[in-house]
Amino acid sequence: MRKATGEAVGTQSRLAAPSDLSESARASITIAVNTLLADTFSLYMKTKNFHWHVSGPHFRDYHLLFDDQADEVFEMTDALAERVRKLGGTTLRSIGHIAKLQRSSDNDAEYVDPQDMLLELGEDNREMISSMRKVHELCDEHRDIATASLLEEYIDQAEKRSWFLFEASRTSGLTHH
Repeated sequence: MRKATGEAVGTQSRLAAPSDLSESARASITIAVNTLLADTFSLYMKTKNFHWHVSGPHFRDYHLLFDDQADEVFEMTDALAERVRKLGGTTLRSIGHIAKLQRSSDNDAEYVDPQDMLLELGEDNREMISSMRKVHELCDEHRDIATASLLEEYIDQAEKRSWFLFEASRTSGLTHH
């Protein structure tokens, strides 16, 4: 039998790491963090896509905003993957593995209006915040303070990204509330 992460159930991986968390806690958190990691790679790619393809009168501002945000999202990936490894799990191995686990949507449109880019990335960041909060709750249940602490920092960063995207998307008289 295999877990969603690709590890055989009941066998100790040669990559296992010591932890005082239960096997069940480590397995649950590993699956949740790997799924979050897949969503993080997806958000990174979409943000870079919009960075590369933005056009219009606010080109420079949006181009730089998307690049800064993509860098911040990408910075999360290594820490999340290493957290999985510290828990004794294995993490993502390929683009295909990411595609299997990601919950977020891709945007393969040839053209996306810059205003729609801002709104879509804002929504994606809010979905990421919600997902991180759920993983945080799981970590709290299992007393995994290290993963919870990492997520708290990333939730704050995502809230800032969402705020910036919201403010940049405002038009006169429109607040998106």
